[in-house]
Amino acid sequence: MSTSQPGASRPSGDGGNGDRATPDALLHTRNGTEVSPEDLVLAAGRDITERNLEWARRKLAEEGPAAMDKLLP
Repeated sequence: MSTSQPGASRPSGDGGNGDRATPDALLHTRNGTEVSPEDLVLAAGRDITERNLEWARRKLAEEGPAAMDKLLP
């Protein structure tokens, strides 16, 4: 018979409390690559349709890669 302990499935290194925040440096989305209209559409939680791709193209033309930064941390 196995006995489980509370917190046994939590990741190690956080003292078992699970309350550690993710470091800000790990939350950023871009890694120096270009942001495509498809990337922007998916980051916005939309389906890839011609209408949404046009929206993304306009956003990228107006705001550049910062458009992605505004959607995600």
